[in-house]
Amino acid sequence: MLKQQLQFKLSQKLSPQQIQLMKLIQLPTQEFEQRLKQEMEENPALEGGKETDDELGESYDEFDNTEDGYEENESIGEDLNVDEYLSDDDVPDYRTQSNNHSADDEDRNIPFAAGTSFTQYLTEQLNTFRLLDQEREIAEFLVGSVDESGYIRRSLTDIADDLAFTQNIYTDEKTIEKVLHIVHQLDPAGVGARNLQECLSIQLHRMEKNPDVELAIDIIDSAFEQFTKKHYKKLVQKFDVTEIQLKDAIDEIERLNPKPGGSYSGNNRVVEHVVPDFAIRIVDGELELTLNGRNAPELHVSREYKDMMTGYKESTDKSKSQKEAVLFIKQKLDAAKWFIEAVKQRQQTLFITMSAIMHYQKEYFLTGDETKLKPMILKDIADEIGMDVSTVSRVANSKYADTPYGTKLIKDFFSESMTNDQGEEVSTREIKKILETVIEDENKRRPLTDDKLAAILLEKGYPIARRTVAKYREQLDIPVARLRKKI
Repeated sequence: MLKQQLQFKLSQKLSPQQIQLMKLIQLPTQEFEQRLKQEMEENPALEGGKETDDELGESYDEFDNTEDGYEENESIGEDLNVDEYLSDDDVPDYRTQSNNHSADDEDRNIPFAAGTSFTQYLTEQLNTFRLLDQEREIAEFLVGSVDESGYIRRSLTDIADDLAFTQNIYTDEKTIEKVLHIVHQLDPAGVGARNLQECLSIQLHRMEKNPDVELAIDIIDSAFEQFTKKHYKKLVQKFDVTEIQLKDAIDEIERLNPKPGGSYSGNNRVVEHVVPDFAIRIVDGELELTLNGRNAPELHVSREYKDMMTGYKESTDKSKSQKEAVLFIKQKLDAAKWFIEAVKQRQQTLFITMSAIMHYQKEYFLTGDETKLKPMILKDIADEIGMDVSTVSRVANSKYADTPYGTKLIKDFFSESMTNDQGEEVSTREIKKILETVIEDENKRRPLTDDKLAAILLEKGYPIARRTVAKYREQLDIPVARLRKKI
């Protein structure tokens, strides 16, 4: 049975402008600059920099969304109001902005050095070896399989299959292993290894021989598992050496490079440059916050597009093609206006949010002592500035602040709280810092277990369970007691 009925329902929906603003807020400085560049390429009505002096006539006020003061005017269809895009303001907002920075305050262009890739560097070394045609092809394929750390992490069986299917080279594992030993002779030492044990062994065998190196070779080749588990007593018994001799051999091993590929400066890995979004300085005992100038670009609407609107308004004979053109111009002007407003709101949101964070953690920013960090969650800042938690999250994520104590990731200032033995709320960051200090000062011959660390923290007034200590230790990338042991 069919039935018709009316239903009233309230719903909330984000406007395109709000979505655009949210996307801009979460972008760090470098990605924001790329987004600006992309928008200016896609929208010819949007321009960057200051307008020239001959454009001082009727200018477009990019941050004015009101229609107050507009005269009754001619429209196209029902929606287009030409005068809405012809502001009478002589001086737009961006002209009143001050720029007190010197030209060398900001380095906008980061030079990148071009060079030989890691793979090319290895391939060029193959020219120093006398190889048969098939051996050279296999060697080049093996070099191409070396990852950025310097390892070949695939089995010889898989490599043989790939050679057959992709290079039309039919060979066996024995031949591949023979060629692999040639690759192992390339620089840097250890390149082409299939695992850490082989990598260290290659490096040790290429070193000048002495008793310490020979013992190190024996340890890596025949007792690698005991070495990785730091069973030093078993190693002393197995090789019939003293602890001093064992320590000297281990010192030789510790000087080796576990990632030989990382030592080549010309490899084609992406280099990440952290550009701080904020700068915090201490001036006369007070904190001063500034927003990176690259987050506050000067944008305005194209004068040429505005002149097109003026020309259309003044023309007496309006053809259909002119109307279609001016509708296109209207669309571009709207998009430019929305984008400029979104950029301005982004600046305000970033500054307000970071200012609240800075004042919330004032004691830390004045001293640099991580134990002074107060417990702080996203909701604390959201409530203080009257914004949504998701907005604060977008600001904190992937943003950096240049502080007197180094460049810090903003989200690192946030931490959960716990209650100490005196009933005070303390930050988990404070506990982690104390835990890190205790481990640094421990006797490395007898490292502290998680149970002992929990007992020490309890003595210091932090009642924490052993499993929580283990969790904090892992978050600090500190290994278990057994792996921290030294002779």
